[in-house]
Amino acid sequence: MPNSSKNSGSQGEWTTIIRPRTGWFDIDLRELWRYRDLIVMFVKRNFAVLYKQTILGPAWVLLNPLLTSVLFNVVFGGIAGLSTDGTPSFLFYMAGNTVWTFFSTCINNTANTFVANSQVFGKVYFPRLTTPISQVLTSLINFFIQAAMFVVFWLYFWLTGAQMHLTVWMWALPLVILQVMLLGLGVGIIVSSLTTKYRDLAIAVSFGVQLWMYISPVVYPLSTLGDSPRLAFLMRLNPMTAPVEIFRTATLGTGSADLGMFVYSLVFTAVALFIGVILFSRIEKTFMDTV
Repeated sequence: MPNSSKNSGSQGEWTTIIRPRTGWFDIDLRELWRYRDLIVMFVKRNFAVLYKQTILGPAWVLLNPLLTSVLFNVVFGGIAGLSTDGTPSFLFYMAGNTVWTFFSTCINNTANTFVANSQVFGKVYFPRLTTPISQVLTSLINFFIQAAMFVVFWLYFWLTGAQMHLTVWMWALPLVILQVMLLGLGVGIIVSSLTTKYRDLAIAVSFGVQLWMYISPVVYPLSTLGDSPRLAFLMRLNPMTAPVEIFRTATLGTGSADLGMFVYSLVFTAVALFIGVILFSRIEKTFMDTV
């Protein structure tokens, strides 16, 4: 896939020089910045396509996590009787679901980057990484909308005397949100790179993400595994354990967040993103031959 750059000619005219991409790591960050308007356009397109011909439209951004939280509250809180560390069960499940929905949509929306955009990629040149970046930015906007709904319910429960409080982990939330977004981007572009040859992987990824949720502390707190140190250790190896626990600790005052677990999650995210970018850079050169 070609790489473009602009140089000034002897007459002061600007020309575009197209060079072949040959290396393993051919991501031009300055070129991505020059195409920021295209990323914004893709974000707008994502919203238009997602809610086109729907009755409720963007209201589904709020209804999906709300209905899921109600379902979790009934099934896991009411019927199964799982512990919520003494916090209102509805808020407990909404907190975990808000973070997890953000992560899962980042993966699912970027997993079909090459297949879904093959016709456009085959006709027009632009940095291919703009497409998955636009998808995670769309998910980020949805996350902020859902987080605003969480704040509304948090204020309601706080005003009615619920036992919960903010903690110093609130200051880490911007980094946590960024980490979840980059982890979703890294895993998503790894999957999208592999699906150019293995189409059934795209079918399996949504099921895999659902299974991943149940080995993350979304519907139960990490403290419930205190009687099983080995299981708790394995749970801490899940890179999504730290973000979910930190979000709950920051907003509800309960949880098992610690700095070591967070640092591990950050390192895992950096490695996954690095591998994803390398694979993406390598596959985009020849994906038209296999897609």
